[in-house]
Amino acid sequence: MKRLLRKVASKFTRMTGNRFALDTNIVSAWLKGETTIADKIDAAESVFLPIIVIGELYYGAGFSSQVAKNTQDIKKITERYPLLSIDEDTTIIYGSIKTGLRKKGTPIPENDIWIAAIAIQNDLTLTTRDKHFNEIEGLSLIAW
Repeated sequence: MKRLLRKVASKFTRMTGNRFALDTNIVSAWLKGETTIADKIDAAESVFLPIIVIGELYYGAGFSSQVAKNTQDIKKITERYPLLSIDEDTTIIYGSIKTGLRKKGTPIPENDIWIAAIAIQNDLTLTTRDKHFNEIEGLSLIAW
């Protein structure tokens, strides 16, 4: 039954043309072996990694008990999936997001504003477990 449900979910994801940017907590869960995340990544049309996420992962690896292994794992995913960098258009979106959040009185972590700006700029759905991304207008989200 589980296999059938995965096939149906996989087919649905591909049919809807989902393209995702992965947040740090999703990549971390994936690297820790969460098979449901791996299945969703495999079923996606396209998966992208915001460069900010990679920086956060390297920061986490540096404080881990397995620095070499975790660093190697990060390198493996950066070789397989496209990285999305920041350019002037990203900075404009970032400024707009941060202004909107400040006006609403709902600040979120700085790196998450950059991650959201990259996702919006590239017309991607951001996969995350952080609810504070709901505060950002125009950001397509899905919780994995």
